[in-house]
Amino acid sequence: MTIKREEPAQNAGERTVLEGWLDYHRQTLAWKCEGLTDEQLRTASVEPSELSLMGLVRHMAEVERYWFHEVLLGEDPGVLYCTEEDRDGDFHLTEADTWEEACATWRTEIDAARRRAADFALDDFSEGVGRSTGEPFNLRWIYTHMIEEYARHNGHADLLRERLDGTTGD
Repeated sequence: MTIKREEPAQNAGERTVLEGWLDYHRQTLAWKCEGLTDEQLRTASVEPSELSLMGLVRHMAEVERYWFHEVLLGEDPGVLYCTEEDRDGDFHLTEADTWEEACATWRTEIDAARRRAADFALDDFSEGVGRSTGEPFNLRWIYTHMIEEYARHNGHADLLRERLDGTTGD
């Protein structure tokens, strides 16, 4: 399967643009992982870092779940990979971890995030609060933060992919 990235409309309303950029960055991360083996996707960048493409995807599944379930809806859905004992569990991979599972989990969280956000207007405040602030966020802020989060990690993904097989691109 070839990942197709679509740039957001240049003449759309604010919500469409925000959702478009978020989807664009989600597609970019998928594109950076495309065509690699599980072993390559589990390969860390350089010691002592444990950063890997599969770890980034697992991390973004956790991030999608946190912002669009725990914060937006105010519910505790539990964690996917991280625990109190291992707060970076999303990045701690073993030979048993597969791209099929990581990608399916990530895509499930993206689909759930879209459904949850659909019930909120951009200016609506979340029903939950952020861990660090104890304050609610409006959906506009959450979208903007998610775009920033993906953009930052896509920069990491660029470097990881280039190190794995020399592939570069925007």
